[in-house]
Amino acid sequence: MDDRQTDIRPAERLSLVQEYYFSRKLKEVARLNAEGQDIISLAIGSPDMPPSPATIERLCDVARQGDAHGYQPTMGTPELREAMSRFYKRWYGVTLDPGKEVLPLIGSKEGILHVTLAFVNPGDGVLVPNPGYPTYTSLSRLLGARIINYNLREDNGWQPDFDELEQMDLDGVKLMWTNYPNMPTGGNARMETYERLVDFARRKGIVVVNDNPYSFILNEKPISLLQVEGAKDCCIEFNSMSKSHNMPGWRVGLCATNATFISWILKVKSNIDSGTFRGIQLAAAAAYDNDEAWHKEANIATYSRRRSIAEEIMDVMGCTYDPAQVGMFLWGKIPDSYPDAEELTERVLHDARVFITPGFIFGSNGRRYVRISLCAKEEKMRQALERIRQAL
Repeated sequence: MDDRQTDIRPAERLSLVQEYYFSRKLKEVARLNAEGQDIISLAIGSPDMPPSPATIERLCDVARQGDAHGYQPTMGTPELREAMSRFYKRWYGVTLDPGKEVLPLIGSKEGILHVTLAFVNPGDGVLVPNPGYPTYTSLSRLLGARIINYNLREDNGWQPDFDELEQMDLDGVKLMWTNYPNMPTGGNARMETYERLVDFARRKGIVVVNDNPYSFILNEKPISLLQVEGAKDCCIEFNSMSKSHNMPGWRVGLCATNATFISWILKVKSNIDSGTFRGIQLAAAAAYDNDEAWHKEANIATYSRRRSIAEEIMDVMGCTYDPAQVGMFLWGKIPDSYPDAEELTERVLHDARVFITPGFIFGSNGRRYVRISLCAKEEKMRQALERIRQAL
């Protein structure tokens, strides 16, 4: 650094977070690959299949139009909002006013930022699941919120312990993050859980935000928090096209709730972004109308074949797992012979040249678990299986 810049320091908030685990670890994997290690990654949930042909065709058609490349409304095009509304009615039986109760997002991670900014003042409390998606914690910290973890445990099906929640000091808590079907554990959504969450939100004056991107992956009966009567009054739901429509790089998601909440979130969002390319929005609208056969092949059949291989990998590593879990990962408990999950994942990385995820990155309740992504071709997964079998 130039001597003239020695007095420049980063904002204090940077001391509250670390570089995202995968950002840091992928640098190591890249270095190992540069050395000729040929690492097979079964770590990140980035779908490796394309969207439906109709989705791609619509994107190309719009991109060829000369007037399609200007700024777009932050609220999203009417076509996209209407498609999102149709999607919720078709699959969940939930009615959403496309003009007032649904807001397109540049992915759910953006939604976490916007909702926190809209509802949480510095010092306010935010309930975050343990284990849970790390961004719930990191963005809350960056924005000055108090993180209050609540436990998810295997013996409770990775559902919230409502008796424990009732005993917690919830003074000043504004938001509660939930994520069903759950990542990383694969615990499925339950209508009983959703009903209790709505009751909890109403009684405690807390906004429950359910992050729901996995409801179509290895799951024959997708459900939504908004199916519960009165949920829109006190709850928000995110949904994402990244997993269910094979569109992670497109960055298209949605936020659904009551019109007042949407107006608050839009006030934040409109000061941060300038809308998404029209071609992406109209192609996403086409994707929301994919037929049921496409979903069954992409989200059920393909992942079922991969899941069976992932289960073999867990067996070889001596891990136990719940066969009823859903989503695009397999979550397993490590053998007692390992002091923690990272010892196993590091051995698998360096001895078998396979990258899997240690559960500690999702919270202390994930310390003795590992996660395998199903986002790799069957041939690669079988190759990973053989490498691990030989190494262990």
